[in-house]
Amino acid sequence: MEVKKEKLYVVSGPSGAGLKEIIGAVLEQRSDIGAVTPVTARKMKTGEQDGVGFWFYDLEGWNALKESGDLLECTEFAGNDYGTSRRLVEEQLLAGKKVLLNLEIDRAAQLKAAMPEAVCIYMEPANPEVLRARYAAIARSPYELPVRMEQAAKQRELAGFCDVFLPSDDAAEAVRALNALLDEG
Repeated sequence: MEVKKEKLYVVSGPSGAGLKEIIGAVLEQRSDIGAVTPVTARKMKTGEQDGVGFWFYDLEGWNALKESGDLLECTEFAGNDYGTSRRLVEEQLLAGKKVLLNLEIDRAAQLKAAMPEAVCIYMEPANPEVLRARYAAIARSPYELPVRMEQAAKQRELAGFCDVFLPSDDAAEAVRALNALLDEG
């Protein structure tokens, strides 16, 4: 009996697009999505456990992951390396589970280049005023709003590689649309 390999879905969008809320709601509603824990080369903090939140590697192990081609994408943030393991994704896909990742646009582009069959989804409010209102509600100074809007515009420009664009103006509708997309695969 041949096992059907599922699909990898990657969601990206600017801060304020509501991705965490939307993806969280989708994950609560579905049992067909496998968890893929990110990998990192940073040191464990007190109370952390390997495999819970992150798989931790020392620098030698991290470099071995990179050299082996196991990292579908990786980034450095605050002096630490983070990424997604091809092996961990493949394990879930071969087990018949879909994989749903939330990655920043540059990391999603890396992943798409490494795994072209992945379905990349870009989400943001279709109405820019919705995003502007969300940013205005959290801005700590009048200078923050234009910076956030400019960052969102840059991310939108970089999203040309994405396969699907979904609006996130209304969270409930975005959850429905993302579920429908997952059901198509």
